[in-house]
Amino acid sequence: MAWFALILAGMFEIVGVSLINQFNLKRNWYSLAFVVLGFGVSFFLLSFSMKTIPMGTAYAIWTGIGTVGSAIIGIMFYGESNDWKRMLFIAMVLGSVIGLKLVS
Repeated sequence: MAWFALILAGMFEIVGVSLINQFNLKRNWYSLAFVVLGFGVSFFLLSFSMKTIPMGTAYAIWTGIGTVGSAIIGIMFYGESNDWKRMLFIAMVLGSVIGLKLVS
């Protein structure tokens, strides 16, 4: 259950980061409320998962999911670069997250 919560926390981290970009495009209370909600759920789920998963592993996986997911969202929806070097480093982060799961 803790691993599921951690993965879900990472996904809400992606939502929070994406909503920051939306908030920068359209500054209103509605957008800000969704940013706070996205990060709030993410932190809650992260803290829940850290009851069983070691802090260093949980935090690294949480930030890895957020980093890779946000980069992919940026490429898909916000026209960010998708050159091979960027994709290589995204793959390296993803490989590190998988490696941490395998050794934990």
